Amino acid sequence: MGTYKVLVTIQNKPEISDPEGSTILTDLVLRSGTDDITEIRCSKGLRFSVSAESSQVAMEKVKQICDELRIYNPLVSIAEFSMV
Repeated sequence: MGTYKVLVTIQNKPEISDPEGSTILTDLVLRSGTDDITEIRCSKGLRFSVSAESSQVAMEKVKQICDELRIYNPLVSIAEFSMV
């Protein structure tokens, strides 16, 4: 059994507004004179350290925890899972 790190990235679905990303774009990036950036979307990341038999089992454990505990709202958010 090993220890695996799983990163969960949660962000709003594309059709849901992202006020934080819009503020960063308009108030910081565009005001700095950088006009080739067209969109910024914010997300939050959670890093889990998991003891498991394999990376696949670790990933499945984290997905199950996120779904059961409603770590994110699947109606408005997307969760992406990756090994770190």
